[in-house]
Amino acid sequence: MAEAEEQETESLEESTDESESPVKINQISLDESGEHMGVCSEDGKVQVFGLYSGEEFHETFDCPIKIIAVHPQYVRSSCKQFVTGGKKLLLFERSWMSRWKSSVLHEGEGNIRSVKWRGHLIAWANNMGVKIFDITSKQRITNVPRDDISLRPDMYPCSLCWKDNVTLIIGWGTSVKICSVKERHASEMRDLPSRYVEIVSQFETEFYISGLAPLCDQLVVLSYVKEVSEKTEREYCARPRLDIIQPLAETCEEISSDALTVRGFQENECRDYHLEYSEGESLFYIVSPRDVVVAKERDQDDHIDWLLEKKKYEEALMAAEISQRNIKRHKILDIGLAYINHLVEKGDYDIAARKCQKILGKNAALWEYEVYKFKEIGQLKAISPYLPRGDPVLKPLIYEMILHEFLESDYEGFATLIREWPGDLYNNSVIVQAVRDHLKKDSQNRTLLKTLAELYTYDKNYGNALEIYLTLRHKDVFQLIHKHNLFSSIKDKIVLLMDFDSEKAVDMLLDNEDKISIKKVVEELEDRPELQHVYLHKLFKRDHHKGQRYHEKQISLYAEYDRPNLLPFLRDSTHCPLEKALEICQQRNFVEETVYLLSRMGNSRSALKMIMEELHDVDKAIEFAKEQDDGELWEDLILYSIDKPPFITGLLNNIGTHVDPILLIHRIKEGMEIPNLRDSLVKILQDYNLQILLREGCKKILVADSLSLLKKMHRTQMKGVLVDEENICESCLSPILPSDAAKPFSVVIFHCRHMFHKECLPVPSMASPAQFCNICSAKHRGPGSAILEMKK
Repeated sequence: MAEAEEQETESLEESTDESESPVKINQISLDESGEHMGVCSEDGKVQVFGLYSGEEFHETFDCPIKIIAVHPQYVRSSCKQFVTGGKKLLLFERSWMSRWKSSVLHEGEGNIRSVKWRGHLIAWANNMGVKIFDITSKQRITNVPRDDISLRPDMYPCSLCWKDNVTLIIGWGTSVKICSVKERHASEMRDLPSRYVEIVSQFETEFYISGLAPLCDQLVVLSYVKEVSEKTEREYCARPRLDIIQPLAETCEEISSDALTVRGFQENECRDYHLEYSEGESLFYIVSPRDVVVAKERDQDDHIDWLLEKKKYEEALMAAEISQRNIKRHKILDIGLAYINHLVEKGDYDIAARKCQKILGKNAALWEYEVYKFKEIGQLKAISPYLPRGDPVLKPLIYEMILHEFLESDYEGFATLIREWPGDLYNNSVIVQAVRDHLKKDSQNRTLLKTLAELYTYDKNYGNALEIYLTLRHKDVFQLIHKHNLFSSIKDKIVLLMDFDSEKAVDMLLDNEDKISIKKVVEELEDRPELQHVYLHKLFKRDHHKGQRYHEKQISLYAEYDRPNLLPFLRDSTHCPLEKALEICQQRNFVEETVYLLSRMGNSRSALKMIMEELHDVDKAIEFAKEQDDGELWEDLILYSIDKPPFITGLLNNIGTHVDPILLIHRIKEGMEIPNLRDSLVKILQDYNLQILLREGCKKILVADSLSLLKKMHRTQMKGVLVDEENICESCLSPILPSDAAKPFSVVIFHCRHMFHKECLPVPSMASPAQFCNICSAKHRGPGSAILEMKK
């Protein structure tokens, strides 16, 4: 009842009471403990008695008693009090002698029509308004006047209820007021009551109020409804409403609204309805002349019932998941299954299948049941993407059934499932046979062939899988070979691999020489020399020596399929037979290669001649002569060029640093017209001048370096030399220093650091007065020519 959903109009539980009494009971009042009841009737009788005890008060008045209210703590001996309302409001109290005495609290403003007692406060309503009496101070603390005086108070009575000990809610006509009882400050009292009332909220409703009750911070309002007929345009009594509203300062917000079906509502008036409530149980009693309706707060089970009734299965499932600890009558699984059935009935097969993942979870039996249900309606494809593949795992028959369904109608979908599903979910051999049967009808279907290769791979039948991949020229073939180490299976399929992708195939073969030898690959490619060349060329690029036994073969292969790489091969190979290579190059008239081979074989003149006669390229001839650095070749080149002016120009421009240009100039015939001769001569002079400058610069650098080094050597030789007891004479091998330091001695030390006693050296002759180190320069003047002499 406390939910903001207007649609839930059937959420109230109803019970009826049609018992009739000869005397009309005006009101029944209970204390908070529920152990004592006060009853007043139309014939003026008032009874207050204990439900579980024998104590009782009984009195008959000479006028009808409309209302009664017992003290909330009546069970206590100090609170044996109750009030009655008719023409006046009477307070009854039991004295210490167990006698009852009465006192008038109010009179003179018409009948007392409603009384509510909470704590020490009594609130009552008469024709003029609402009063509140403080039982402790015996003072009336407020008077809240009636707003709409046009309404008859007997037809539209006031409804009162206490939300707590200090908050009174007043409903009269269409007006609601919320009053708060507050303590008055001592400085403001004077002759005023100690308490006062402040209206904290006041607002109007659409209908007439028949009863009020608090619900947390909201209000339950029983409303009397009048509507106008569209046909007769006359007012008529509609079904009463039970609304839940949220009070605000000057208005209210409707949370929910229920129209109540009670018997005889068409004849009822606003005064015929009453609303009572039980705080402890959150029960609300709607009393009408012929029915008593019991309303209680909806729980989640009620909410889910309503959602299921309205076929809002998704919301019901969400509500059950959120409140799974609080629901008692429903199970999430049952709601979920009902939701799946509802979606299937609507034809939303994909959504239903997707919901199976969440609802069925790990229940394999339910999964299998749902799969068969989808099969019956021909929607196996819808549920296939959502089948569990790990935990749980269904029976292999389930997966095979779906695969067969796709195989019959959707090859692409079948291939997708084979790729996505692990191979252990189904009987692989059964599916393989089914695919082969379909291939008998369509043997070139690439989708089926590729799928069959994947099935063979799952079955570890790599040979068949590899053969299919090669036939299809599929990019995964090399990955398959590496992943499953299938090199033994491809020894007879090397040509197919090379035809598919020669670059990848060669890289793979060279990376796995230990598994497939070079010899085996070359033999397999014997009938395909163009592929053989690709393999051997890449092998040579990786290692010039590994395939040396095939270098002779490679000469022909390069000549036939890859001439641009022939010359680099001849230059880099040290195992190539030059005679064979020369023969092939001459047969094919490969001039550049022939020139290289002739020069490498030592026949430089023939090579130069071929350049001049075949290529007519003076620059190449000059470059060749520079590489060989042979004077005879330069002579041959000059002789050949002397009668060819363009060649002479080329020589003049390039030989300046290798051959004396005068030799060429002297041989030029007089009168020969040579193109760009002046420029060539200027270049010769510039080159010569440059050489002179370079030589002078080098000479300056050499002299400066020599002088610097000489000074450094002189400084080094002028330094002192350490002589201690460990040094020996290089001639007599005795310690260089005498044992008696007092004796005079003489030591000779050469710059080579060899030391001698002076008397151990030969006496210099008159012809050669200089002394030399006997060890370093016995015959030649050397580093030890200069000496240091140490005397004492």
